[in-house]
Amino acid sequence: MNTSLRVNEALLIAGRAFQPYQCVAWLPQVGGELNLAVVDRTNNRVGQACIASQTYLDPARLADALVRSREQISRQGYTLDPWSMPE
Repeated sequence: MNTSLRVNEALLIAGRAFQPYQCVAWLPQVGGELNLAVVDRTNNRVGQACIASQTYLDPARLADALVRSREQISRQGYTLDPWSMPE
């Protein structure tokens, strides 16, 4: 991916990056940061992140941010499915 992402694309990519857990992603009315909450089947939060708009609209920067978030969750003992940034 060499072009800028649309917000909906970034939301979908983030939503798929944390399987088998559910990723709830949203943009607040004010601020423009992409907020992520990763939850297990019992709705316990296993991770969270805020990603600035200049990061989530750039595919390479979004991939880096998601990889860092995945690593943080893995360090806490949670096992994530393999994932890579879509092309």
